[in-house]
Amino acid sequence: MDSVPAALFDRLESFYDAVPRDAARAEEHGGLVLFVREGPGWPFYARPRPGATEPASLADITSVRQRQRALGLPEAFEWVHEQHPDLLAVARSAGLDVLEAPLMVLDPAALPDPGTLSDVPVRLLTPTAPDFAADVATRRAVAAVGFAATGTAPGPAGPAEREAARIELEVAALDEEAVRVADGRRLSALAEVPGQGALASGIAMRVGDVAEIAGVATLPSARRRGLGAAVTATLAHALRAAGTELIFLSAGAPEVARIYLRVGFRRIGTACLAEPAALVG
Repeated sequence: MDSVPAALFDRLESFYDAVPRDAARAEEHGGLVLFVREGPGWPFYARPRPGATEPASLADITSVRQRQRALGLPEAFEWVHEQHPDLLAVARSAGLDVLEAPLMVLDPAALPDPGTLSDVPVRLLTPTAPDFAADVATRRAVAAVGFAATGTAPGPAGPAEREAARIELEVAALDEEAVRVADGRRLSALAEVPGQGALASGIAMRVGDVAEIAGVATLPSARRRGLGAAVTATLAHALRAAGTELIFLSAGAPEVARIYLRVGFRRIGTACLAEPAALVG
């Protein structure tokens, strides 16, 4: 990895802290802040508290986990290792398993045309489209099936499993999604084939001129066709067109990181994601 300016990591820290705040309340626990979602939607996590004068301690992690259990939330923690190097050992001493994911930033000059990565077209979701609700449900179903089979190896799960995994969103959650897409805070993409439907999906979350691409997933039956790369490139091009300067993502494994290298992303560090050991694997 090349040397990375501290200011870049500071921008990422500001982004991570800002994303949950318009949908969650922030509870401070020593050197950590727990984001508690208010309303429907995917639960958030705990992160190092901006401005904390001391690193997060074992007592802080224990306090957050007790609060998460009391609220019925996943015991989840996220941080950037380069910004909080002491937290890795503390989290492991607390009995947490830590995924050390490659943290990657886009080099805009290396961003390819999506059409050079796959022959499957990718489209962005629009909240005014009559099928927006169905598209969002499909995007989530693709992600559920794709992430259930980790890695990049092909497998049997395909369109039938996607349809079985479809769950229609509650009205409030769908309205929130539509508002975020309409004002540019979120982008959603689907790669589709006629007769088979959506085979890959992904989203991007944007705050100002910084955005994270996340949730890129491909149905196992459609892997090794460049779909994840094409979805990522499509989202990146749309973000760049909207004036986004810094685009980043976290790769769940080295083989996944190799896909993003094809799209122009370069590793700058490590994103840590921690959960209780019994819940991992």
